[in-house]
Amino acid sequence: MKELKQITVLGMGLLGGSITLAVLRSLPKVKAVGYSHRPVTRRKARQLAVATEIANDIKQSVSEADLVILATPISAFDQVFCQIRDSLPAGCIVTDVGSTKVLPHRWAAKRLPKGVYYVGSHPIAGSEQRGVGFARADLFDQAVCVLTTTQKTNRLAAEALKKFWSQLGCSVKLTGPAEHDRVLGNISHLPHIVAAALINANNDQTLKFAGKGFMDTTRVASGPVNIWTDIFLGNTKNTAGGIDKVIAQLEKLKKAITAGDKKQIEKLLEKARLSRARLVKYKMKRKESLL
Repeated sequence: MKELKQITVLGMGLLGGSITLAVLRSLPKVKAVGYSHRPVTRRKARQLAVATEIANDIKQSVSEADLVILATPISAFDQVFCQIRDSLPAGCIVTDVGSTKVLPHRWAAKRLPKGVYYVGSHPIAGSEQRGVGFARADLFDQAVCVLTTTQKTNRLAAEALKKFWSQLGCSVKLTGPAEHDRVLGNISHLPHIVAAALINANNDQTLKFAGKGFMDTTRVASGPVNIWTDIFLGNTKNTAGGIDKVIAQLEKLKKAITAGDKKQIEKLLEKARLSRARLVKYKMKRKESLL
C-alpha cells in the first residue's frame, strides 16, 4: 500500500466533516478533500474550513485519492459506487462509515473495479445532532471503530485502514460483515428502537415531567429519521430479532411485577446492574469513551 497523500470523504454531514477535521488535526501532511451533492452543504463546509478542499464534482474529488470514505446514507452507497468506479485510481482503498455492513460489502464487490480495495468501517461515534455545523475534530477520540473484512479482502488495505483510524484516535476491532450486523443490531440499532418506543409510549403532557434519566435514556431518539430508517431496513433480520429479545425481557419483568414477585424483580434488576458494571469496568480499562 502506498502512503496516504489524499483522502476523500463523500458526504459532509456530522461524520464526514468530523473525519476531514480529524485528518487536518492528526495527519497534517494528508490532503483532506470533501464532497457533498448539496451546494448549500458545500458552501457551509467551505465557510467552516472543515477540509483542505471541498470539491464540486464527485468524480474529480476521487480521481487522485488514496482513500475514499463514503459518509452518505447507506441507501446511496450502491449509486455512489457506480458514480465513482471509473474515476478511482489503481490501488485506491474505499471504505464507508455505515452502520450495517453486509449490503455495502455486496455492493462493493459488484461495482468496484479490480485494483481498488474495499474494506468496511464503522466508527462508533456521533451524536443525535446532524450536519457539518456540528462536526468536531475530536469526535473519534477513544471511540471504537469496527473494520469488516472477508476472505477476499486485501490484507494490506485492511492494515492501512486500521492504521488510519488509529491515527484519528480510534480503538480498532476487526470482524466479518455478518457478525458486525448481528452484534451492532443488538448494541446500536436496538437502543434506538427502544428509545423511540419509550418516547412514543408517552404523550406531550406526560413527557413534560421527564427528568434527566429519561432524557439520557431517550437521547438517541433525536437522530435523523432517514438515516435510521436505512439502518433498520439494511439489517432487518437482526433488528427484528433484537426487538424479540427485548420483548422477552419485558415480559419477564411484567410477569414478576404483576405477580408481586419481589425476589424475581430484584434478580432481574441485579443481573442488569452487574452486567452494566462489568461493561463500564471493561470500557474504563481499555480507555474507551463512555459517552
